Amino acid sequence: MSSRILRITNFFILLLIPFITFAQDNRGIDEKINDAFAPAAAWWEHKVFYPFPFTEALVPGGIPIVVILLIFGAVFFTLVFRFPNLTKFGTAIQVVRGKYDDIEAHSAPEKAAVNMPDGDIVDTIRDESHDGEVSHFQALATAVSGTVGLGNIAGVAIAISIGGPGATFWMILCGLIGMSTKFVECTLGVKYRDIGPDGTVYGGPMYYLSKGLKDRGYTGLGKALAVIFAVLCVGASFGGGNAAQSNQAAVQLAHMFGMTGGSVGTIIGIIIAIVVGIVIIGGIKRIASVTEKIVPFMAGIYLLACLIVILSNISYVDDALALIVKGAFSNEAAVGGFFGVLVQGFRRAVFSNEAGAGSAAIAHSAVKTKYPASEGLVALLEPFIDTVVICTMTALVIIFYNSGGAFEYGTPMMLDGAVVEGAALTSMAFESVIPWFPYILTIAIVLFAISTMISWSYYGLQSWMYLFGKSKLADLSYKILFLLFIIIGAAANMSAVWGFSDAMILALVFPNMIGLFFLYPKVKEELHKYLSAIKGS
Repeated sequence: MSSRILRITNFFILLLIPFITFAQDNRGIDEKINDAFAPAAAWWEHKVFYPFPFTEALVPGGIPIVVILLIFGAVFFTLVFRFPNLTKFGTAIQVVRGKYDDIEAHSAPEKAAVNMPDGDIVDTIRDESHDGEVSHFQALATAVSGTVGLGNIAGVAIAISIGGPGATFWMILCGLIGMSTKFVECTLGVKYRDIGPDGTVYGGPMYYLSKGLKDRGYTGLGKALAVIFAVLCVGASFGGGNAAQSNQAAVQLAHMFGMTGGSVGTIIGIIIAIVVGIVIIGGIKRIASVTEKIVPFMAGIYLLACLIVILSNISYVDDALALIVKGAFSNEAAVGGFFGVLVQGFRRAVFSNEAGAGSAAIAHSAVKTKYPASEGLVALLEPFIDTVVICTMTALVIIFYNSGGAFEYGTPMMLDGAVVEGAALTSMAFESVIPWFPYILTIAIVLFAISTMISWSYYGLQSWMYLFGKSKLADLSYKILFLLFIIIGAAANMSAVWGFSDAMILALVFPNMIGLFFLYPKVKEELHKYLSAIKGS
């Protein structure tokens, strides 16, 4: 064990030589990394968030095509499936409670295993495909505990600080209609998964795009969309699943302990990269196992803290909700008026719950069931819990904090000459009511970041192997690039990192949503099969 850790540490020492050389001038490493990274990030963000023509008059810069596609798709599936976020909500709860477990007792494949290289622990996959019977409740609880993370903590703070309280309204709406999209993509993920000779499960949009569209007679289109998705998913694993996580962990640690200097982010990033590297390269399960057990506990602590802050401000809840609704429809909102706030809310919601991006289907594909729609219904609940409930709780905490005029919406908050944003802003909001909680939150942020990185390394690796084959060289090359982006994310400026991360995750919407429009009739068939089985049970 110790020799393995030593080998990985030596690997990182060699890896850092370019960074040390890179820093031999008057500027810190962080600034130089940011200078190199920011232009590329800005270019990619501009491409993904390219505005739809004729929307310049509605919002400065226009409304991004990807946001319009996301909204249209979510509304379309909500209408086609007759508001499953409402009409199937009760059924989904019953599925989670295990009411219909009997009809799934003999699921196929009987010996499904999960492709979890080197002991990586991936939330939903690990629970749902473990040998033996695992309830839908256990699967959902595990998935949600992994979902509560920096999207809820830092992402909400970013949305409100830029777009004002009204961004919360659009986050909630995105979560509600996103439930329908999540249902569609996760049902397809189970239906079109691949199972290897050894029982290993491979799933996600890469497979339902290629196999599903082939069934519909669009073989070429399916292959093209699958490859595009896989390429973008690798990028998303470097961005939202990696760089954004290390960025906010570094921001919070630096803020909490008053660390300053031109290389603080790089140093923190290197430490986090070593920890993650020990898990994903060294194949050491212990850290992943500990993280897996602690993260649900930290998620519970975070929710409890939210409730304490909300209850201590219970008389102001109606005022805060009024601000949220008023801000959502105000043409004088913080950035870009009505449509600007809408865009900001949807960007943050998709980053948090991933509905429409398709990445969640990679995890859900390994569930043990003979009815794909059953897992689609379980997945339907995740955007509700993650975005509608938890993101709203975080938003209320920040709005309460700003009731005293701590900062001006749309303008960066300054403290001692430094910008306070993201996780650091959320931390200060909690500190105003629970003085000791920022220390707990700092631990939670680091654990959430590491846990998310481990999960996303699996998503990205699945996509990488889809593109380059399942070899040891492909495995190692991906993991080296993944670890480099941890350091880049921690060192670079938050706006550059989160712009890049948003763009990478939302870029997945393009190939994924096109496939969903072609394949939703298959989801209808699967839903009919499952509901018929329920009625006949």
